[in-house]
Amino acid sequence: MKRKVTHEQTRALNRQLVTKTIYDAGEISRAEVARVTRLTRPTESDLVAELMAQELVVEVGYAPSTGGKRPMLLRIDADARNTISIDLSRKDFSGAVLDLRGQVQHREHRRWRRDRPSIDLIFDLLDSLIAATKHPLLGIGVGTPGLIDAANGVVVAAVNQEWTNVPLRRLLEERYGVPAYIANDCQAAALGEFTFGNVNGVQDLVVISVGWGIGAGIVINGQLLHGTPFGAGEIGHIVVVEGGERCSCGSYGCLETVSSSQAIIRQVRALLSRRGDPCGGSPEQVSFDRVCELFHEGDAEVREVVRAAGYGLGTVAAYLVGVLGIYHLRFAGQVTAVGSFLLDVIREELVRRMLPALAGETQLEFATLGSDIVLRGASALVLHHELGVL
Repeated sequence: MKRKVTHEQTRALNRQLVTKTIYDAGEISRAEVARVTRLTRPTESDLVAELMAQELVVEVGYAPSTGGKRPMLLRIDADARNTISIDLSRKDFSGAVLDLRGQVQHREHRRWRRDRPSIDLIFDLLDSLIAATKHPLLGIGVGTPGLIDAANGVVVAAVNQEWTNVPLRRLLEERYGVPAYIANDCQAAALGEFTFGNVNGVQDLVVISVGWGIGAGIVINGQLLHGTPFGAGEIGHIVVVEGGERCSCGSYGCLETVSSSQAIIRQVRALLSRRGDPCGGSPEQVSFDRVCELFHEGDAEVREVVRAAGYGLGTVAAYLVGVLGIYHLRFAGQVTAVGSFLLDVIREELVRRMLPALAGETQLEFATLGSDIVLRGASALVLHHELGVL
């Protein structure tokens, strides 16, 4: 029995290796798969045949001749399976059906309401998405704010949903009968950017998501860092202003009190209340879109609010680079709408707080996946666990 289990585990690992090799290559011959994986040709051929029988891999035609027999090319059939992703990072819950290349095929939204349990809303969203799938379902991925025990699929604490120790993976798997995977929304964003963004072969990446809250997703050597057992990237409650505003966590001067979109809105509302908004309307009705309008119109006071937010982010970015030794940082979320000014301020603070040689190596960019970054990251989570392609 022990020998059989070992053989099965080895075969599963080899199957994942072959799948990943074909997935990464786009199109590749059997001989090249064997060369890259270092598997014997009979083993490689047997595994490719298995993947073709499952309709995951297809033949797509012959490669150009190099003087000998033209090899047949293989590729992953992106439409062989669907994944479903849920993004719970905003009050407007979003979900999507995606193919195996992370492309959105169908999307749905549900508005969060206090008078309806969040889990019922998630079930309603998933029911609609599953009805919209056109291919067999590989699994469900969820990106949600809060402390997540990813290994066990448990939401340890999510203040916005008023969840404590919710076994979300078990609830989803029992209801839908397919694998489900849960990650913190910022970690899902990092995995999405690493997998589907233009990272040019980078293996270490930090994605800092700045919206209503703030968090970081960390990828090291191609693997998502969750923490032991969880909590990696929880940067929103690092104190950046001693004696600053009181935070929802009970501390004072946390990064979220300075650099989150809600903090920026709150500060802009206060200054508009003092001086009056020339466009009229109540300061309490000012949205982040209005903040961006004032910023791009050159409003000096609003720009100072954004500058302070950038300095806070630069402070924490310096900590991350200094501790992790990761020099590729990307920023995602609502606050990126103010544009390159924000990156310039972050870099200014980063340079001020770090060794010049380290600051000079650090690349600061905006993430490339836009508002779908969590959805596509949750899909990548499923691909990683079910196919081993990442």
